[in-house]
Amino acid sequence: MSGPKDLDPSSSPRALLGAELRHAREQKGLSQAELGQRVFVSGSFIGQLEAGTRRMQPEYAQLLDEVLETGGFFTRNCRAAAKSKYERPFEEVAEAEALATAIRQYAPLLIPGLLQTRPYARAVDRVWAPMAPEETIEEWTEGRMERARLLDDPTRPVLWAVLDEAALHRRVGGPTVMAEALRHVADLAHRNRIIVQVLPFSAGGHAAMQGALKLMEFTDAPPLAYCEGVRSGRMDDDPATVTQLRFVFDLLVASALSQEQSLALVESLAQDYTHEEQP
Repeated sequence: MSGPKDLDPSSSPRALLGAELRHAREQKGLSQAELGQRVFVSGSFIGQLEAGTRRMQPEYAQLLDEVLETGGFFTRNCRAAAKSKYERPFEEVAEAEALATAIRQYAPLLIPGLLQTRPYARAVDRVWAPMAPEETIEEWTEGRMERARLLDDPTRPVLWAVLDEAALHRRVGGPTVMAEALRHVADLAHRNRIIVQVLPFSAGGHAAMQGALKLMEFTDAPPLAYCEGVRSGRMDDDPATVTQLRFVFDLLVASALSQEQSLALVESLAQDYTHEEQP
């Protein structure tokens, strides 16, 4: 088959690359599962590439060019599709959540990025990289704020956050920053923009004690799970794994305070932090 033209870098490179992948696969008469088998990935991974929710890595681009006989098209263009304004290693999940229709998230120690205020985000970035220059911290913080603008849309994505009580008590940036951060979370809940629940200390042991969890659903692609650790993160599209992690999230919801109780606790702690601000 004749190779497609190179991508226009002024357009959406990842979306166009996914569309070209779907076209090339269909021209070869292959299903997503069949193509995935030939390049040693799952069919759902191919679906994520085609939908633009996963970025194409050079090693996969080379294999796709060989199997689909695309004359090096994917190898040439995967670099443009891989460019990101977010810090590594979190760029892939930040770009996927921008396409998600629903996000379910458990945060064990921090207020999640989509719910952060600028001072809180800046404080997080500074402790994450204490030696980084100010311009780098500012760039990261602005990236976080740009991600949070997803919530400017009144309906999409649906965001359901379960916050561990530890995240509310950990004083990131001091009482003034914490008071503002918790008031922001409460405001989003009052405006019915998010669903927020608190997993209290009294719940004891639970199914997600090993780390943070994010589940994302999409209109035209299989769901994704993202597990985060210290300076690391892993995206998973295996259907069985995603189903298992969805069950973990359901267990957390069952152990958490109700929405009303959670909101009351968030507002009470915000008030406590506000009182600490005053002499």
